[in-house]
Amino acid sequence: MAEVVGVRFKPCTKMYYFSPGAVNDLKVGDPVIVETVQGEELGWVVMAPTMISDDEIKGKLKPIIRRATPIDLVIAEEFHNKEAAALAKCREKIAELGLPMKAIKAEYSFNGERLVISFVAEERVDFRELVRQLAKSLKTHIEMKQVGARDEAKLLGGYAVCGRELCCASWLTEFHPVSIKMAKQQDLPLTPTEISGVCGRLLCCLKFENELYAEIKQSMPKVGSVVSTPHGKGTIVSLNVLTETLTVELQNELMVEVKANEVTPLAEQKRPTRSGGRSSN
Repeated sequence: MAEVVGVRFKPCTKMYYFSPGAVNDLKVGDPVIVETVQGEELGWVVMAPTMISDDEIKGKLKPIIRRATPIDLVIAEEFHNKEAAALAKCREKIAELGLPMKAIKAEYSFNGERLVISFVAEERVDFRELVRQLAKSLKTHIEMKQVGARDEAKLLGGYAVCGRELCCASWLTEFHPVSIKMAKQQDLPLTPTEISGVCGRLLCCLKFENELYAEIKQSMPKVGSVVSTPHGKGTIVSLNVLTETLTVELQNELMVEVKANEVTPLAEQKRPTRSGGRSSN
């Protein structure tokens, strides 16, 4: 077992474990300075000191160095306010150099020692000259980070087709694989515009309900099954998982909607008429 503290560097991003070290009485919401592979960084406690099994820890825990001071927070805010100008300068240099890339975000480390430029590009880009010119102009260490379409949407934010703020920008901390099979499982139209988000990729929300759809569908008869209903025998032509109802075409060609628990597959109605025999339909 090991004692860990959960720290997040930005809202809606992954939580990382750190050792509390010599820092005591940490509480959720406390700003802290931690050691990372990229140097010292400012983060916020999102999980108070907790004991977890060693199996849950990947690699060696880095320590929390100290609590962030009011001065640290003021300095971090000052550099945050410079990010828009840094992004504009980066875009200006990209245009001058004619590079096939688009800078979408500039983020300073809390003390200004490092500036991370996130960009999108269709292919690999040689940005060495861009880095040299930016470092000379902005007087800091420059890191370029190529991101995908989902990360671009998360960084820029916006609103989804449902009218709500993008899940990835408002609460989703990490992306999960989404497949076309999930759309089929939920009986959604497979038109790209219907099942794609603003990022152009499959909607993240397809993942959220997929497990529920799969579970409910397992307990419901399949489309094409012949069943007995309170209205007579018929064939299932569609399912509504959310209401757990079935649309059944009766033998007289009428369509009825019934609850899934009101139908019985015909196979379950067959009963032996005598030893060694079965009733015929």
